[in-house]
Amino acid sequence: MAGEIIDDRAGFSSWIGLVYAFNLIVGTGALTMPKAFEQAGWLMSLVVVIVLAFMSFVPVTFMIEVMGSANAMVRRNKKKHEEYVQEEQHMTYPTVQKEMSQECPYHGDHSAEERKPLLPVSNGSSEQTESDCTEITEKIEMGKMASLFFPPVGVTLFYICIIVYLYGDLAIYAAAVPKSLRDVACTYKPTNSSTNSSACNVTLEDDMLCWSSTSVSRINAYRLFVAVFAVGIGPFTFFNLKKTLVLQIATGLLRWTAFGMMIILTIIRLAKGQGEGHPKVADFSGIPNLFGVCIYSFMCHHSLPSIITPIREKSKLLPLFASNYVLILGFYCLLSFTGIFSFASLRDLYTLNFEPNDCNKQMEITSVPFIQYFLALFPVFVLSTNFPIISITLRENLKTLFHQKSKPFHWFIDRIVFPLLTIVPPFIVAFVTSDVEFLVGITGSYAGSGIQYIFLHY
Repeated sequence: MAGEIIDDRAGFSSWIGLVYAFNLIVGTGALTMPKAFEQAGWLMSLVVVIVLAFMSFVPVTFMIEVMGSANAMVRRNKKKHEEYVQEEQHMTYPTVQKEMSQECPYHGDHSAEERKPLLPVSNGSSEQTESDCTEITEKIEMGKMASLFFPPVGVTLFYICIIVYLYGDLAIYAAAVPKSLRDVACTYKPTNSSTNSSACNVTLEDDMLCWSSTSVSRINAYRLFVAVFAVGIGPFTFFNLKKTLVLQIATGLLRWTAFGMMIILTIIRLAKGQGEGHPKVADFSGIPNLFGVCIYSFMCHHSLPSIITPIREKSKLLPLFASNYVLILGFYCLLSFTGIFSFASLRDLYTLNFEPNDCNKQMEITSVPFIQYFLALFPVFVLSTNFPIISITLRENLKTLFHQKSKPFHWFIDRIVFPLLTIVPPFIVAFVTSDVEFLVGITGSYAGSGIQYIFLHY
């Protein structure tokens, strides 16, 4: 199924599209960006993030062009089908093919394809015909576009790549939420044997206690929260869930309230001269992880059909996404630079740096308990609402990968096996590791790079 046709009257303006794209891109990756900046050094990170922002924007332009080409091809196929299902045919196949080639010449000549403008023009009757042919009015997802342009092997490889990326996405969510819950819930602090007081500058290891009154370690408490998250959120994968407008607005407000608080609090600390960070200028050992984090943080290509198709003023798509990437680049730099110069050492999930400090209240970036716990639990609020949506997307891609037209799935396979196949592997990964930054780096470096730099360029 190609997708749904979007009526211009039911669409939205380019500015609304800018907001949607901004909210889509800025997510979990932004929370791991400051730590990646700290590891690679501030100057090296600045250069790398600028280069990768541009390299992520270029595939967006490819995606827009491919969407126009796919819409034209779908129109040709529909017209061909309509002509041949008529009871009385007044033209032969070559004539039909010739007329359709004249109507949509963009796909009739591959050498001419490279010379056509990316966006529609209206300088004459023939150009208008081609613009109508390639106009993006039907939402065609990446999987369908892969089947239109790739050979069977290419389609299979594409689905494997997007599935690995979505698995990585879910593993990040399955680790980030329980980790935030664990770090807020655990109250045990190691004591200094000589003074019988809490040791303040001690790194909390996974094998340390979570609560002084129990023998539960921090890693076991984390795994307990992973299990709770799996039981509470995982069942949504077995159903169909639509992201309502209310949910989008609520999630967006939570996201920007949290990011705004973090930036304002760090700027205030720096303005008071209380910054503790002294980041390195450059450290080449941190580049591999920074590369993966940046790829993941600028990733939006798999969701572009849902954003671009409803936009009414499609002639403004390139300026729209160019300004979007510039804004996001500036936001990432502001968030990361204020973070690395404000804190002596950053944790992999940036929001955890704003937790209460029981050892030294003066070193807390804010003394307001509500702000401290709101920021620490921010990933729980946002990622919990996104997890079912990503899991359902992965479930449908798995079905498409293994689907055979002549042999539909049995009810048990369709309703039970595929949902379990969707959620079990990410939670297994989350049980094994709680290193969110590592998961983001791996997902971005391999699956994210494959989507951006291989399939869209091909």
